[in-house]
Amino acid sequence: MLLGVNIDHVATLRNVRQAKEPDVIKAALICENLGVAGITTHLREDRRHIKDDDVIKLKTILHTRLNLEMAMTDEMQKIALELKPAACCIVPEKRQELTTEGGLDVAGQQKRVIEFVKPLKDAGIEVSMFIDPDAKQIEASHIAGAPFIELHTGAYAEAFGTNRENTEFLKLKSAAVFAQSLNLKVNAGHGLDYENVKRMHEIPNLVELNIGHSIIARAVFVGLEKAVKEMKDLIA
Repeated sequence: MLLGVNIDHVATLRNVRQAKEPDVIKAALICENLGVAGITTHLREDRRHIKDDDVIKLKTILHTRLNLEMAMTDEMQKIALELKPAACCIVPEKRQELTTEGGLDVAGQQKRVIEFVKPLKDAGIEVSMFIDPDAKQIEASHIAGAPFIELHTGAYAEAFGTNRENTEFLKLKSAAVFAQSLNLKVNAGHGLDYENVKRMHEIPNLVELNIGHSIIARAVFVGLEKAVKEMKDLIA
């Protein structure tokens, strides 16, 4: 499995004091130099962490893949088409949430998703739909023409170590197998940490895990380089 590192929380810490540090670009370059598959960042409508200038600089400087998480809005589509990141992951977004709370309802807005995805694909951007491990959403993502899905692992992460862990894990595993039967490529992420990530090896043919908060939190104590290396070793 490949590792994509989400650097949003580096920007969160920077923005608390409206300061220049910690430097988001420097953090991304440290991760890149360690051989991660990509840098993920979520440009939210309210710009609560990553800013437009950050994304522009990352696209200019990075040699590895830039994966732009974004809501399904006209503004974000326009930014993506101008920036042309390697990949876009379409996520649901609510102003009041602390972090993304669930997967995108692709099935409930099928026509809108198809119309949103097509220009991104035509521009050569690899599109992924961030969805819950649900067959209906997987089928809708396939119909929408997105080559990738990213399975929302939040329910599994919350259940880890409880009697619900295996139930939530099997949902992920079954969803991945079903998506692959439709020739979709499968990524996963949200809430994964240095303990619960180990079970991702039990899911066949996962392409990439996108992990942010746990890596940045670990970096506070051991440094970013060690934190990334430790996660890379766990998912290798």
